Amino acid sequence: MQLPQFTVSGSRVQMGQQYGRLCADMIHAFATDRVSAVEVYLSEAGHSGTDKLFAAGAACLEQVRSFDPEGHAEHLAIAEGAQIDPVHLFTTANMTDVRDIIVLPGDPPVTEDEGCTSALVPASHSSNGHSLQGQTWDLNGPDVKHVIALHQIPDEGPEVWTVTCAGCQTLMGMNEHGVTVGTTNLKTTGARVGIPYLSVLHKALRQKTRAEASAVAQTAPVAGSHSYWIGDAAGAVEWERAPDSAFLRSTDDGPFARTNHCLFDANIAIEDALSETTHSRLTRMQSLLDQSTDHSLESLKQAFSSRADGRLSINRFAEDESGATTNAVVAFNPAELEFLACRGPATEGVWVQLAFERSLATTP
Repeated sequence: MQLPQFTVSGSRVQMGQQYGRLCADMIHAFATDRVSAVEVYLSEAGHSGTDKLFAAGAACLEQVRSFDPEGHAEHLAIAEGAQIDPVHLFTTANMTDVRDIIVLPGDPPVTEDEGCTSALVPASHSSNGHSLQGQTWDLNGPDVKHVIALHQIPDEGPEVWTVTCAGCQTLMGMNEHGVTVGTTNLKTTGARVGIPYLSVLHKALRQKTRAEASAVAQTAPVAGSHSYWIGDAAGAVEWERAPDSAFLRSTDDGPFARTNHCLFDANIAIEDALSETTHSRLTRMQSLLDQSTDHSLESLKQAFSSRADGRLSINRFAEDESGATTNAVVAFNPAELEFLACRGPATEGVWVQLAFERSLATTP
């Protein structure tokens, strides 16, 4: 599976318009698939129709207007370029958060084995003496055909690569300063109108330093629960975020993995319906990280390829029938601005390096 790559440049609005035009057909197909999937999800949770869903999406988009005016303007421009309603696109792009506003204010969650596996490696455990980061992105199997790599070269702000879905803003990415971002989904009660995860990541990736990006993830008035990790050549941090909490981990304490369950008591108390694979994936990835002090991008790719636990493995296939597949994988070496990515599982996708035109990463 080849990873489609698109490059846009200019102002935020110009880049958004170019993105929308370049990917218009893919964006409409993505939105259609997402709505079909969420209709089933909402029905299983006892909710009929999508009117409340899109109303929640509109309310979240309005929150983004003040949280990230540049990102908000860019989103409107993407919708304009693709000729799709901006609320419809925003809601489908941020579906995991927006649907939780409907289903998870206090209702029992729907059990679905979606989620991702991230791996954060400190300099002390890498072959090049610098921090490494990476993750899988696992969700609905049909979404794999919508995965793209978007290259932004703005008039103002850092050059950015992100691997995401057509029409979406940042999901997993790196900028020219060597700042990297990623996320895994968490399910807790208490979801509400706020800033969805893609908007958090999109603003964070436009920051010049890990500290500035971390502050975005820490303080954003989030709509739902996620882990957000922020890395650079010197190390990485991760925030376990819920609307009412923010808990921190750091590679200063060693390498660590994350999947799709909460690790802090306050959030454990409000989560339910964990994915079937989340504990096995975390145990396997943490074991792989702890086994070596000589990690590289190749060893991360091997870890993301693991099928050691069968259908409960890190590397997830459609035939596992778990409700999710690995739709994309990324691995970062910020010290050298190396960004490796593939569409689909690590063992099936074609790995490519996403190259930067600028090089402003600072090596500690």
